[in-house]
Amino acid sequence: MLEKENIKPEFAPLAQWIDQTYGVKTVDIFYELPDSGKPRIQVCLELEEDMEKFLTHSISYFDTSKQEAIAQKFKAVIEQQGLSEKTGFFSGLWGKPKSNTYSTDHVFVTYNAFEPAAKYEAASKISRQQIEEFMASLHHKDLWTISIEFFVPVFFVFTYSQAEEYNRSETKSIWEEEFFNFIHPFDEFGYFTKENTRIIIDSKEDFDNNYSSNWYYYYK
Repeated sequence: MLEKENIKPEFAPLAQWIDQTYGVKTVDIFYELPDSGKPRIQVCLELEEDMEKFLTHSISYFDTSKQEAIAQKFKAVIEQQGLSEKTGFFSGLWGKPKSNTYSTDHVFVTYNAFEPAAKYEAASKISRQQIEEFMASLHHKDLWTISIEFFVPVFFVFTYSQAEEYNRSETKSIWEEEFFNFIHPFDEFGYFTKENTRIIIDSKEDFDNNYSSNWYYYYK
């Protein structure tokens, strides 16, 4: 089950600096030292829009200047606490060796967001029977099925022309509000709102003709 973890005390100053510097909310920071020997920290941000502040549309994907700034701040914060591998080693010569030390050179910084994972978990709690009951409650003759593979549901009508019609009509907004009311009890962290709840309207005709009536191909 998804939970918000408490940030390790030694990482709290870094999280506070990230939040104040970039105007985001950091919910956790993870450190790992892979077999390659290059340390890595993952900054877990609360919202998807927060994470997007650290990404670019270039081939590098990550904003390298922000990566470097966070890596340098991580190094400074850890060294100030005497928890870097170097300071931990030398301090261990005259006292109790430190077991919770961190490698701070050439740190690679990555990001993820809590919000999408929480939304996905909310959607995964919904059974097929509950989806069928929800669909029946809409009382709409043109609705073939509803698929919730991730957290944005796909409402399937029967034909291409129906999909085009309902994507332009008020029906789409009505279905979005109804879906919000439906998923709200499953949404432990309250990330679904009336304003951000969206649906996709597609057609059985598209599903049959372009994806061979196969869910694997559709979501691939």
